[in-house]
Amino acid sequence: MQFAIVLYDRFTALDAVGPYETLSRLPDSEVVFVAERTGPVRTEGGNLALVADRTLAEVPHPDVVVVPGGPGQTPQMDNGALLDWIRTADATSTWTTSVCTGSLLLAAAGLLEGRRATSHWLALDELKRFGVEPTGERVVIDGKYVTAAGVSSGIDMGLTLLGRMSGDVVAQAVQLGIEYDPQPPYDAGSPHKAPADVVELIRSMSRFILGKEPTT
Repeated sequence: MQFAIVLYDRFTALDAVGPYETLSRLPDSEVVFVAERTGPVRTEGGNLALVADRTLAEVPHPDVVVVPGGPGQTPQMDNGALLDWIRTADATSTWTTSVCTGSLLLAAAGLLEGRRATSHWLALDELKRFGVEPTGERVVIDGKYVTAAGVSSGIDMGLTLLGRMSGDVVAQAVQLGIEYDPQPPYDAGSPHKAPADVVELIRSMSRFILGKEPTT
């Protein structure tokens, strides 16, 4: 079983690392980080990099595709090389997945039209432009497509996928192994729970979060 996690400049680290920490624990599996070129790929902050050990061309038919999001997703929406690879890999994949705004890349590749999907809550309306039915659920499965909401939900997506692939016991064992037992200090993890002023603060930063340039 080969998992291919896509990297591109200014992706969000946890979008890729969360699924990695869960999926890499599946026995007899291989997780590879892929990008247009091999070598380090910088995250959105620039101070952290993951290493792409294969090019996209070297991994044409992974069993599972994982596309992270991040501010760098926006310029990738017109990247023909990446979108072509996503379409090609999807043609033979067992599962095609995304975390956060990575679902916009799946949508731009034409894979989610007419389907239900999720993304970061600030990006849900963007999905509509591609004929996708957005939902605020944390993990959405529609056919072989599994999309996760913002950033931390990539862990949930990985565990959900493991459960579908290998059964509940394996997924629960991985959950216990990584001691994933969320007990956050604040109940502000969604726009429906967070105080209104906090929601507005994040909305005011949305052009940076979604990789958009300020408008004048």
